[in-house]
Amino acid sequence: MLMGIAATTALGAPPAGTLRVAATVYPVAYFAERIGGPAVTVEFPIPADVDPPFWQPGIPDIIALQKADLILLNGADLEKWRARATLPQMKLVDTSAGFKDRLIVVDNAVTHSHGPGGQHTHSGTAYTTWLDLELAGQQADAAGQAMRRKRPTLATRFNTNLDALKTDLATLDRELKTIAAEKPGLPLLGSHPIYQYLARRYGLNLQSVHWEPNEMPPETEWVALKQLLARHPARTMIWEAEPSLAIAGRLVKLGVHSLVFNPCGNRPADGDFLSVMRTNVENLRTAYRH
Repeated sequence: MLMGIAATTALGAPPAGTLRVAATVYPVAYFAERIGGPAVTVEFPIPADVDPPFWQPGIPDIIALQKADLILLNGADLEKWRARATLPQMKLVDTSAGFKDRLIVVDNAVTHSHGPGGQHTHSGTAYTTWLDLELAGQQADAAGQAMRRKRPTLATRFNTNLDALKTDLATLDRELKTIAAEKPGLPLLGSHPIYQYLARRYGLNLQSVHWEPNEMPPETEWVALKQLLARHPARTMIWEAEPSLAIAGRLVKLGVHSLVFNPCGNRPADGDFLSVMRTNVENLRTAYRH
């Protein structure tokens, strides 16, 4: 079932005057929900089992997006499907456009495959901008500005909600800075090259591999990991989701423990963006207390 758009369709059209906002990545959808409150209907079309950068919208999805009053994009080259879709330019808002000079370009990325998306590479622009919570606040600002433009009579309400959201993000931002400052330069591993903005913002000494939590890496990858550990003696690997017991157990034999820092690109099964980030902060704290 499609999240957001399908649910909205099942409930019928939103009340007259309700601002209809579509978002193409969950963090931005969450920002719009927090800013808009009950005055806004936020539609998030990506199925729960699809990673937003690899979503390929069908014709019904495009039609639904076209009907929205605003289409909030993450930008940073996340929505590659836009080249094949016709959307009203006046409705499009690239929430990362305001810091395009701070986007991270990834060179020499390895092509690999996992899940239903098949082969892909992480070269190009790194897209998990929201893992830098200061940049996430700027994305929330961009969403709020666009929503005020569409509903100027609700500007005061939107501003109040935006301020509360940015306070929450700033609190987590400070906590992450404090944690990372406890052991500057602590070697860490990333299971996947998606933590670039997190590492840059908080000064993490992070090296990433291309592993999936439910796929046992081939022996060549374990050999490469041992070589990496020889020059980067990390004792913690950060994962998008819990790795299998077999993988986690084998890592422990190498002296490497696993923790989850969920990037939360899609809507979580439980909680919301803020609760997931709070859990991430606490999980990362354990790495600095070993």
